[in-house]
Amino acid sequence: MVSVTKSVDVEAPLSTVYNQWTQFEDFPQFMGGVDKITSIDDKHTHWVTSTGGQRREFDTEITEQHPDERVAWKSTDGTTHAGVITFHRLGDTTTRVTAQIDWQPEGLVEKVGAALNFDDRQVSSDLDRFKEFIETRGTESGGWRGDVPVGA
Repeated sequence: MVSVTKSVDVEAPLSTVYNQWTQFEDFPQFMGGVDKITSIDDKHTHWVTSTGGQRREFDTEITEQHPDERVAWKSTDGTTHAGVITFHRLGDTTTRVTAQIDWQPEGLVEKVGAALNFDDRQVSSDLDRFKEFIETRGTESGGWRGDVPVGA
């Protein structure tokens, strides 16, 4: 199992940053390797990714979500993938976003990539692109403020 934890400070208010993160369909605009995300309902998404020439599709479930605090998920279809994004108010216009992602590399390409820390660099660059995305826009493209308690 590979675990990556990275943070970025975003020059935008906490609610704006959180609201944008809940717009999963926008992820391909700032996440490398993410081709498409479809929201199925308030707790389920379908992902299509391409990494190292490997195309993968998997489903995830939101396991915990609290507005302006955190979004946690896990895969539901055999792919081992889980994580949590937390949001921390540093000031009126600054928010720290921390990503912790755990996943199980499959196949030689993913295992070599993990051994060479490509996943660390990918998460860092995705967070940097998210920062640029929201700071350039100046506002969120939408937001979902629902609460998903643990075990719901």
